[in-house]
Amino acid sequence: MKRNLSQCGIAAAVSALACALASGAQAAEGIGLPQPVPAFLANADGQAQGIRCEAVGDDVLAHQTGKYAGSDMISGFVLNLLSQWQLPNGATAVAQGALAVAQNAANQVSAQVKTFATVIDPTQGGTTSANSGANPNATATGGQNVSVNGVSQITQVAGSGNTGANAATISWDNNAPQLASLPGAANQPGASASNANGSIKAGISFGSNGVSVTLQTPAGLATQNIVPGNAQQAGAIAQLVQVAGNNQQVANQLQLSLQTQQMTSQMIRQTGVLQALRNLH
Repeated sequence: MKRNLSQCGIAAAVSALACALASGAQAAEGIGLPQPVPAFLANADGQAQGIRCEAVGDDVLAHQTGKYAGSDMISGFVLNLLSQWQLPNGATAVAQGALAVAQNAANQVSAQVKTFATVIDPTQGGTTSANSGANPNATATGGQNVSVNGVSQITQVAGSGNTGANAATISWDNNAPQLASLPGAANQPGASASNANGSIKAGISFGSNGVSVTLQTPAGLATQNIVPGNAQQAGAIAQLVQVAGNNQQVANQLQLSLQTQQMTSQMIRQTGVLQALRNLH
C-alpha cells in the first residue's frame, strides 16, 4: 500500500536512526585513478597534476572526525520485531510486526506493514498469580524510565529459573527490501490481544511517534521501542525485560536490514574527496 502520513514519519525516522546506529569509520589508502584538477590548481606551465593519495597513519587519523553512511544512501529497509513470553502454566503472549519501505528510481517511496498479536491461556478463566509463576514479594522496576540515545538493552530479573533475552541486529543488504511472511498477520499498523481477565496482554503499533511492542503478564513486562530523533535528541532503540517471578521464558528480537543505493565509482570518489575536505582543520 502507498505511504500515508504516519508511515512517512516511521520510514524517515527509522532510516535516519538506523544510519546513525550502523555508522562506522573507515580509512582508505586510495580513491581510484588520478583525476584532473581545476585550472587554478594546475602548475605554472599549464600542466594539470592528477590527484594523488597516500596512506596515512593512526596519528593523523586520530585528529579526523568519523565518516558515516548518510541517510541519502538508504533506499529502503525492512524492520522485523518479535516479543514472546511463556509462563510456567502454559500461557503464552506474542506480539510481532514487520515494516518494509522501498524507494524507486523516481524517488517515490512505498511502505508495507504487518502486525500480529495473540494470547493463549489454557486456564480459560484467566491466569492468576498463584499458577503463573509470579512472585508478589519480588519487584523489578525502573528500567522503563531509562532514557538513552542509540541502542539500549535492559534486563531486570527477580526470581529463579527464568530465561530472558534481548537481541537486536542491524545489517546492510543490496537487495530490494521484502516484507517477511507473518502467518495470521494483518496489513494494519497495530494489533493487540489479551486473555479473559486481562492479566496477560500483547500489543504492537507503528505510528508517527515511533514503534512500540509491549507484553504484560502477572510476572512482569517486556517492551521494544523505537523513538524517532529530533532537533533536541538522537533517535533510540530500546529493549526491556522485567521479570518478578519464577520459570518464565521471555525474548525480544529486533532485525533491521538496510538497503543501500548502488553507487558508481565516480560517485564513490567524489564522496571520499568531499569527506576528506570536510575533515580538514
